[in-house]
Amino acid sequence: MNRELYETVTSHRHRELRREPLPDLSAEYAAKNLSPRARMSDRFCRLMNAETPHILPGQKIVFLRTVPKPYDCFTEAEWEDIRSKHFIHELGYISNICPDHSFLLKTGLLAAKDFADEYGKADIDALLDLVARYRDEALRIGRKDAAEVLERVPAYPARTFREALQFFRIVHFALWAEGNYHNTVGRFDKWMMPYLRADLDGGRITKEEAYELLLDFFLSFNIDSDLYNGIQQGDNGQSMMLGGDDGAGGQIWNDLTDMCLRASGELRLIDPKINLRVSAKTPLSVYEEGTKLTKVGLGFPQYSNDDTVIPALIGLGYDPADAADYTVAACWEFIIPGKGMEIANIGAMSYPLAVDRAFRASLKTSPTFEDFTAAVEREIRAEVDEITAKVKDLWFVPSPFLDLLYGGRDISKGNKYNNFGIHGTGISCAADSLTAIKKYVYDEKSVSPEEYLAAVDTDFEGYDELLHRLRYETPKTGSADGEADRWLVWLTEAFRRAVDGRTNERGGIWRAGTGSAMFYLWHAAEIGASPDGRRKNEPFAANFSPSLFAKIDNPVDIVKSYTEPDLKKVCNGGPLTLEFDAGIFSEPENCTKVAELVRFFIRRGGHQLQLNAVSRESLLDAQVHPEKYERLIVRIWGWSAYFVELDREFQDHVIRRHEYQV
Repeated sequence: MNRELYETVTSHRHRELRREPLPDLSAEYAAKNLSPRARMSDRFCRLMNAETPHILPGQKIVFLRTVPKPYDCFTEAEWEDIRSKHFIHELGYISNICPDHSFLLKTGLLAAKDFADEYGKADIDALLDLVARYRDEALRIGRKDAAEVLERVPAYPARTFREALQFFRIVHFALWAEGNYHNTVGRFDKWMMPYLRADLDGGRITKEEAYELLLDFFLSFNIDSDLYNGIQQGDNGQSMMLGGDDGAGGQIWNDLTDMCLRASGELRLIDPKINLRVSAKTPLSVYEEGTKLTKVGLGFPQYSNDDTVIPALIGLGYDPADAADYTVAACWEFIIPGKGMEIANIGAMSYPLAVDRAFRASLKTSPTFEDFTAAVEREIRAEVDEITAKVKDLWFVPSPFLDLLYGGRDISKGNKYNNFGIHGTGISCAADSLTAIKKYVYDEKSVSPEEYLAAVDTDFEGYDELLHRLRYETPKTGSADGEADRWLVWLTEAFRRAVDGRTNERGGIWRAGTGSAMFYLWHAAEIGASPDGRRKNEPFAANFSPSLFAKIDNPVDIVKSYTEPDLKKVCNGGPLTLEFDAGIFSEPENCTKVAELVRFFIRRGGHQLQLNAVSRESLLDAQVHPEKYERLIVRIWGWSAYFVELDREFQDHVIRRHEYQV
């Protein structure tokens, strides 16, 4: 490893090279009545022209931002007008999709002018001018090796592993500069391996030389990431997919796959975020390699199960070849590289809200539990109705540079796949609530509807005995209890039924999922206490996971519970998350035990799994002495972050999550 480069990046010394941001030109654009494409191109060209080339000590994969975040292309008044006419997703700029990076690598930017519009051509010229200035800087400081690479790419197709890595870095740099965000990497060991194989077979490079290039490349994901959009630092979507179906009946696992896992473990940085595609065919050795990263404490790899995901996507209407080529979006949503303009996080349905509404409106008037669950299903459907009704006249800011990776197609208007995904938040809270209501109101009849409602309305003040029963004596999902798990299954199927048959305005479908994203905090704040014993202002569990106060010590039981549903039915994505005490990895045999647990999850039909190795004591100390824990990494919902950079509510949630032994 280039230790000097590593320390420069991790100490953030390179940020001293940044200059003042460009002035806000949105008012000028508005006065000139420039089209959105013209604004995006003009801003991009100005940013490229304002950049000052710098090459860090010994850096082989170059390019870094010297100009901070760009100004918006539209004034606040213009955005207000746009929102009055259109549905705007998040910031309005394209995000969370995965281009086919191999396309442009094989094309080169000069040839891309053949299908680019006038704005794409202008972007190409501005970027290539910056590349030329980087080449000149490389020559000035005596870096002939870097200059030779920049002489070739990205103007022309990449020929070597180093050229391909440098090509990608420049394009990735440009996408963020254009204003796109959560720019994903996709199936890296699939589309990058041919360049490495050709170099190795031709004797142009050794494996160790290639590995050193890869370390440099991985570092590049962390150079500008503080400038990227996200809920928190680390939420930037730089997700890399490795392994999986090769489209010809085999499995991808090659020298580059191994190198990526090794590099991630050695660097111990939050980017790129590693995802592994696995299946029943995957040998235990692969899970053991993944567990080595878990042991390091990176919060990844995240596992995706081909045996569940590919059939699920085919069932949703994806072509089999495209389904076999799936990757993940910024966090975990399943998307198709190069062919998707899916908005896999367009909304979120709150299971506990549906239960809460039915609890208040229908518990007293439901003579049977079946009547009550019918009311819950009506509320789930009503939530889905509300979410889908909001999405009308969807509009995105067009992206002339991003369009180049799609052959010049205006990707803002759609692609082959234009499906929308809805998260499902707080499922453990809702399932545990249904279990409790059935047990105490309908089966035992030990709690009347009136008493139950009063207890929840008062946040269980004065109902200590009931609260204790609900929190600690009632069956919970995650404990392999058949009664509790029954309602976990029922809720996923009710959600799927509410979504089935709906189409969106772009001709796509709606997909139900098991993820929560940040809604596990937001949705919890929208309701008071819950019938499962959750008190007001207590968060839901993140994603597809047991309640935070469920007393479950055995992760095997959790896997059993959370693979009871048919996850093909809710395959927008959303992982089961397990937290392990970091101390368990001091025993070598426990690495194998964790690997076996992951394999058990996959073989039982789980769709996604992510693991965290944490120490509660270290997390608590880090809140008091953050200066001692600058590199402490935790998994949040679909991304990893440095713990000390998180807001307190995210820190507290991580601390409250379970720690399991194996």
